[in-house]
Parts: sequence; structure tokens; C-alpha cells
Amino acid sequence: MLFGRTTPQIPTPDQALKGRATREYEVPSRHTVLGNALLGPYPDGLEVADFGLGCFWGAERKFWQTPGVWTTLVGYQGGSTPNPVYEEVCSGLTGHTEAVRVVYDPAEVSYEQLLKVFWESHDPTQGFRQGNDVGTQYRSAIYTHTPAQATSAEASRASYQQVLTGAGHGTITTELLPADTREFFPAEGYHQQYLDKNPAGYCGIGGTGVSCPIGVAKTEG
Repeated sequence: MLFGRTTPQIPTPDQALKGRATREYEVPSRHTVLGNALLGPYPDGLEVADFGLGCFWGAERKFWQTPGVWTTLVGYQGGSTPNPVYEEVCSGLTGHTEAVRVVYDPAEVSYEQLLKVFWESHDPTQGFRQGNDVGTQYRSAIYTHTPAQATSAEASRASYQQVLTGAGHGTITTELLPADTREFFPAEGYHQQYLDKNPAGYCGIGGTGVSCPIGVAKTEG
């Protein structure tokens, strides 16, 4: 079996659902809060960052509230099944995690500041879960787009581990991989900016309460 009762496992490519050649649904053209395009190509000078930190509804809101972020969209990343749908991802049989793609202006917000939002908005020591949300789709992940992002992500992980350890927390389990090896598939339209459309909806995002020693980004929800 792929999954035990207490320890989910990521399926291998051979075990994963086969998926499909094209996306089965349309993705909205514009961000409901920021008003900018959801899908690229994006304007020159902007950069892209990808993060997984539990349920993507609340995670996306953390980033669209961050000054300097041009647009955000949620999707599925890190798995083997091409063009999955939500129900397949939730089954644990695609290998994806729920991710947020953050398109930002580096002249207004640094990647390091986005990393601070990322680390402080979830508990990166929980493995395949965030709070009551359990499954491989809730794992912590950073998918980097440049060598500079990879270097910054690795350095921030090491720095945050030190302060987490000092505060009595466990080992960071965050997956850190190049984005070009982990394709991002935009999620269905109803997931995009979900908490803007449903202000009283489920969030599920909560950090450790331990400040990350990098950047100065605002992280309040």
C-alpha cells in the first residue's frame, strides 16, 4: 500500500495516477484582489517564487497581502501526475503538494522577505501535515527558480532551524528543489483567491510563533 494509517508516503512516478495531457478546466484571467493577470508571461522585471505551506487557501492570502507582490495563484506542484484535479491530489496518489505561485517585484520586496513570510506562516517541522490537515499535499516545500533563490532558501532554512531548535521545536522537513524539475499546475478557478471570495472560509494556516531572523516582511493575517 502507498499509505499507512499514520505516515503518508509520496508515490513514485510508476505508482502515481497517470493524469492527462491537458488541463480539464479554465483558470480565471485576473486576480480578484490585486487585479493583475494570474497566468504568465508576466511583465519584465518581475520574478516568480513557489511555496508550499499547507492548505493553499490561507497560504495564498498571506502572500497577496505582502507589499510588492504583483499576483498570486494556487496550484499543485512537486508530484508526478500531469494536469491533476483537486480530488486526485487529495487522494495522495499524485505526489503533489498544495502550492502558491508568487509573482513579485524585487525592487519592492526581496525574495528573503518572502521567505520570512513563508517560514513564519506555518510549522515546517510537521512533515506531511499542517495542524489538523494531514496528507502529502500539505507538506512544506520551496521550489526555486534561480541559483540565487536556492542559495537564499538554503541559508534561511539553516538560520530558521537554529532558532526553532532553541525554542524547542523539531527538525525542518521542508522540501527544497528546483522549480524546473517540479512542474506547477494551476488549480481550479474556485480555489483561486478562495478567502477573498469566501471571507469566513477555512484557513488552516498557523506558524510556530518563532520569528525568522531574515527580512522585515509583514506576516499578519
